Amino acid sequence: MIKVGIVGGTGYTGVELLRLLAPHSQVELVTITSRAESGRRVDDLFPNLRGHCDLQFSSPDIETLAACDVVFYATPHNVAMQMVPELLATGVKIIDLSADFRLRDAELWSQWYGEPHACPELLAQAVYGLPEVNRNKIADAQLVACPGCYPTAVQLGFLPLLEAGVIDIDSLIANAASGVSGAGRQAKIDNLVSEASDNFKAYGVEGHRHLPEIEQGLSDIAAAPVAVTFVPHLLPIIRGIHATLYARLTSEVDLQQLYESRYENEPFVDVLPAGQLPQTRSVRGSNMLRLAVTRPQQRDMVVVTVVEDNLVKGASGQAVQVMNILCGLDETMGLQGIALLP
Repeated sequence: MIKVGIVGGTGYTGVELLRLLAPHSQVELVTITSRAESGRRVDDLFPNLRGHCDLQFSSPDIETLAACDVVFYATPHNVAMQMVPELLATGVKIIDLSADFRLRDAELWSQWYGEPHACPELLAQAVYGLPEVNRNKIADAQLVACPGCYPTAVQLGFLPLLEAGVIDIDSLIANAASGVSGAGRQAKIDNLVSEASDNFKAYGVEGHRHLPEIEQGLSDIAAAPVAVTFVPHLLPIIRGIHATLYARLTSEVDLQQLYESRYENEPFVDVLPAGQLPQTRSVRGSNMLRLAVTRPQQRDMVVVTVVEDNLVKGASGQAVQVMNILCGLDETMGLQGIALLP
């Protein structure tokens, strides 16, 4: 059994990790931390876990965490990087769901997050946890930085085109929209039902923190600098991301065949048949990412539409997928759940 600890178990990604890990046949949940809720039963805060988790929240403690095989950080940025160096020294495998280790450039990280990075020496060691790109590196990693929800959708949407070298990499556009759970569980006026319901808006148009992560990942795939115009939006739904991606073709290619061939062996990427378009409800609660590739009017612009659950494939599900790879398990273990309808 894999002994697992979760640091930061009270947010949406934390409870989603618990939902996925509690029934996992190869996982023993050892500790779940929260300074604010220390001593409170987990199923008191999250009643959906009654009968599945009888732990109490506790304060983070290196000695307790060091007794685990894998520790997940489901925390805001600037939390994991304060503890990870000491914990890494004990030999524990760490999966960080925050942004602390996603960017390799410490100065770039500081520019977007407004503070110095606490352990820049570890950035080169961290493996970016996108299985469809870095599966082999993940298997040998000790520190994995899980991708953000928007970057997952955007990178997997553009990936086959970039690998094939058939698009202009200087003019990519990613128009993406997320449900309100993507903003976290904190009390914010913009996330109130009366503010978010019956409304649709863009935000972060001048610059969003996921942009450098997106461009870093796409540039790695293309083996050349890639420029993206990224515009996020807020959807009046709880879960889900819908990304519409635009790229200008520079070579003739059978787009449907390109995508089907690239993803035919990927368990959590579903390329829809030509003529079908993905819907957010088709992935709600599941680790599946669904996409469609289209060439409107057979012109030189390709449009890729992508959907995922921002809390599952966009966060906690992908983290469990990474854990399975790290620990030599079947990659799909604990993640076979079918999306919820209606």
